[in-house]
Amino acid sequence: MKSTNVIIYILTALVAASSVPAQQPCQLTIARLRYGGGGDWYTGPSMLPNLVKGAKERTALPLCDSTTTVQISDQGLFHFPFLFMTGHGDVRFTAQEKLRLRKFLIGGGFLWADDNYGMDKSFRREMAALFPENPLTPIPSTHPIFNSKYKLPGLPKIHEHDGEPAQAFGIFFEGRLILLYTHSADIGNALEDQHIHKLDDNRREAGLQMGVNVLSWFFSP
Repeated sequence: MKSTNVIIYILTALVAASSVPAQQPCQLTIARLRYGGGGDWYTGPSMLPNLVKGAKERTALPLCDSTTTVQISDQGLFHFPFLFMTGHGDVRFTAQEKLRLRKFLIGGGFLWADDNYGMDKSFRREMAALFPENPLTPIPSTHPIFNSKYKLPGLPKIHEHDGEPAQAFGIFFEGRLILLYTHSADIGNALEDQHIHKLDDNRREAGLQMGVNVLSWFFSP
């Protein structure tokens, strides 16, 4: 992982895993973030299960087969070091949620927000309030998040929408990337079941490689 602070997450996960039957060992559960504001945080329910399946087939990461949903206010938030969020609509955090999410991220957690086309304005507003001293900045194509497992030239472009280029932004805290924001790319759509968007194999593979890269980068030593 990318910070010694994250060790506490692994220890917590190992304790939790000790209660899992031997035939289903796992240590890391990927969680989808449920947020307020009216946006469809639940869109694309097959995204994370397919990402986890692909990552388990292509890496040695000790991922649990199942994924979960968590809210910032949930007592168990800190049991899930890797959060994913997406949607087409409004994103809004309460003042208490902002404080807790900030603590989560500074303490070693990570959030990948994938704009499913429509959450950009509200997400940027919330991030500016959450980290006014650490604004979203472009992530260069040379960053290891793009080559942790697969060597990618940058963020793949899955859907055209407005025709803007795919852009990867991040929030860095003390030199550590704590939040990834993928915009105008729709990586999550490439992770969904094929019949939903009927994407060609090349785009589906590019999206899956990016997703596997994010997981491999975060959970690597």
